[in-house]
Amino acid sequence: MRLVVDGSGLERPRAGVGVYTTQILHAMAVDRPDTRMTVFGPPGGFVHVPQATYRPLPQTRLVGRHLQWPAAIRRLKPDAYFGPAGALPLRSVGAPSVITVHDLAIYRNPRWFPARQPLSTRLVVPRSVLRAEVVIAVSEHTAGDIVEIFGIDRSRISVVPHGVSSAFRPLDAEALAEARARLKLPERFILFVGTIEPRKNLQTLMDAWAMMKDRPDLVVVGSWGWLYEGVRERMARLGPRLHHIDSLDPADLPAVYNLARLLAHPAWYEGFGLPPLEAMACGTPVVVSDRASLPELVEDAGLVVPAGDADAWRKALEKVIDDTELAAGMRRRGILRSAQFSWPRAAGLTWRAIDDAIARRAS
Repeated sequence: MRLVVDGSGLERPRAGVGVYTTQILHAMAVDRPDTRMTVFGPPGGFVHVPQATYRPLPQTRLVGRHLQWPAAIRRLKPDAYFGPAGALPLRSVGAPSVITVHDLAIYRNPRWFPARQPLSTRLVVPRSVLRAEVVIAVSEHTAGDIVEIFGIDRSRISVVPHGVSSAFRPLDAEALAEARARLKLPERFILFVGTIEPRKNLQTLMDAWAMMKDRPDLVVVGSWGWLYEGVRERMARLGPRLHHIDSLDPADLPAVYNLARLLAHPAWYEGFGLPPLEAMACGTPVVVSDRASLPELVEDAGLVVPAGDADAWRKALEKVIDDTELAAGMRRRGILRSAQFSWPRAAGLTWRAIDDAIARRAS
């Protein structure tokens, strides 16, 4: 099979779509090694997809991405097009297409985002969802959002959850001691992982943490996103026991999860939620909000708390910190729950969606 792939997510390889693009393409290449995969991506992105032929993605947004690029795709005469970043160019690619929709948060609450995405939100994404033969949703919640917002038939949607890398696992004491010293992490800490932006709801977590009795330190791992000024001011006022790691080597993230007493993920909206999955795989207890896909992801392995209730978050955090038996049970359940997610499984389901798209176009 000749497959053309949109590699635009590799522009930010450490962000969610970038991680997904790298992991799913690697697993798909292993699953079907005879596939001829051509990835169009940003400069330097080839290092993340060594198993594919790599071509530069036109950098100009309208003419390059939506006129020149589809013409280049059509010249390759691919059997199918795969869009891990959730989009199709406006002009035809000349092949059956599958796109992955990660979340539709901007349609649920535009105030969470900078007001500069009209081409994408009003034209590119809606047309992509309506034109693709098959739409992959990363959770049942996201599948429901796609149907509700765009009105497409549920039979065109395939739910394919993310996987979790084998790097995320319980680590031995020696490796953890080395990582703690090198990264200068406190002995006891609550962990938050995610881009600092309104949708992640870090404000509620900070309010809850400030109210805790005998509280551990709070470690925030994540780059500055957008509309973060109020959060940054609040972080500065909370003093030296709040630690912000702006840029963490991805290879160090499993150790940070392992060292944390728990992961707190209070997001208002997640299409999937990689940090809770990665934390569970490391044997770290997770506390998540009651919004969107998060309860679906953790099931009974984590505690689920109302997103905006700071006092409820305080009580949940204190409960996990103080109750060693509860925390031990959450660790066991988290490891078992995370074992249900793998990139090889996701790759097999993605190939099934691509086969379905080809069959739909043929009929």
